[in-house]
Amino acid sequence: MTAAVVTGIGVLAPTGVGVEDYWSAALDGRTGIGPVTRFDASGYPARLAGEVTGFEAGEHLSKRLLPQTDRMTRMALVASDWALADAGVDPRERTDFDMGVVTASSSGGFEFGQRELAKLWSHGPDHVSAYQSFAWFYAVNTGQISIRHGMRGRNGVLVTEQAGGLDAVGQARRQIRDGVGLVVSGGVDGSLCPWGWVAQLSNTRLSHHDDPRRAYLPFDADASGYVPGEGGAILVIENGEQARSRGVGYGEIAGYASTFDAGPGADGEPGLRRALTLALADAGIDSSEVDVVFADGAGVPELDLAEARAINDVFGRGGVPVTVPKTATGRLYSGGAALDLAAALLTIRHGVIPPTVNVSGPAPGYDLDLVTGAARRLSVRTAVVLARGYGGFNAAMVLRAW
Repeated sequence: MTAAVVTGIGVLAPTGVGVEDYWSAALDGRTGIGPVTRFDASGYPARLAGEVTGFEAGEHLSKRLLPQTDRMTRMALVASDWALADAGVDPRERTDFDMGVVTASSSGGFEFGQRELAKLWSHGPDHVSAYQSFAWFYAVNTGQISIRHGMRGRNGVLVTEQAGGLDAVGQARRQIRDGVGLVVSGGVDGSLCPWGWVAQLSNTRLSHHDDPRRAYLPFDADASGYVPGEGGAILVIENGEQARSRGVGYGEIAGYASTFDAGPGADGEPGLRRALTLALADAGIDSSEVDVVFADGAGVPELDLAEARAINDVFGRGGVPVTVPKTATGRLYSGGAALDLAAALLTIRHGVIPPTVNVSGPAPGYDLDLVTGAARRLSVRTAVVLARGYGGFNAAMVLRAW
């Protein structure tokens, strides 16, 4: 069966703009979480976020694009440019229908939408931008990347919140196996505006701590929610023969599976363990072959316990190193799992696991070999990334050295 190989990565994260800056911060354990600066959050119960700093869209995109795009779309466009450059791909040299785009989305362009709705309420419909018709839409990142690079093949969007980054890349792998030559995939998200903030608060899982070092602590005894953020990663995925002929490739997408939890009040265990076992079976490997797990790390005690049980059921208690590097960035919604994929691929390439910052160790009862304090040197050939989305979405992906 045709291998799907990641050949390029583009990253914009609260801890770094670009792969090099992000990876350096991840290994050093530097955090990008702090007080919200993009709007006045003092009146809200949650006041911390992972904001992308040092990014000026006008330095990378034309003036024509800026009025018609939300901040998250600008970041996605630049990340796709960087990912293609990293892969050594010039789309103009390829057949347009042999290239596709599949991204994940959670909120769409909320910041753009809030601004235009404010114009509607205060000045009337004549003052609303015509670009509002699509700039807010869930599929806008896919559409704008497709237009920018002339990618007219199979395009799509997956809306499964934090699980979306894995689901989008899983769909991209299907397209590669069906004969598409190249797919741009992953996720970049961001809705750090009052409208988006209220929507995020509605799930009741946001941390209300004001200390960035104690706000987001998955698997910790003091876990009390998570910190939201913006950013993510865009990946270039090609078929294995094509990647090998060019001598490129971070790693192969060897296995993938998704499941859905039963509804509230229904019997049955959460679906994360089943997604994990199905992904391993899809990759054709045993759990003993996995070198590291990048956990979802909800930061909510009951969800952390459910994830720890799933990991221990499959790998044994303390049977595999586990890390949650997103404690430095916050949960990035549809961009979060895509950024974890980037981190896992960089771990495979460099042989070092980034730490779970701010967490001193797993609380009693979790029984995880959690990587904390400092990065851990380890030869890694196979990594698993786990993700869960609000509403019952579960996904697992197996990455293998190429």
